[in-house]
Amino acid sequence: MCNLSVLASYEDRRASETKPMTMDEYQKSVTRTTNLKLTDTERLLDAAAGLAEEAGEILGLVRKHAYQAHSLNRERLTMELGDALWCLSMAAKSAGITLDEVAAANVAKLRARYPDGYSDSASRERRV
Repeated sequence: MCNLSVLASYEDRRASETKPMTMDEYQKSVTRTTNLKLTDTERLLDAAAGLAEEAGEILGLVRKHAYQAHSLNRERLTMELGDALWCLSMAAKSAGITLDEVAAANVAKLRARYPDGYSDSASRERRV
């Protein structure tokens, strides 16, 4: 459940920020919240499990919006997406990968897969 005081604090900080953060700056910033008692392997598993858990929470919000006539709770969705980003960041860090590397590799894969942008036929016939 979303803590409204945390959300309000987040909104206050977001409003005062002027410079966008890079993926690597984000990863370095949130690394301070990792559990130092865990080994890298344990951190990797914890982050991967957390990513699956957060994906389920995101799916629940979207499902209720799409199929149960709920308004899309953008504030909560933002918080849950942030939790998923934290888990993704910690999984990458535990494996010695930066988020900038993850993003660059994904862009390269998508460019190879869809050189002219998305199309249904490119999706069906993809080789990458």
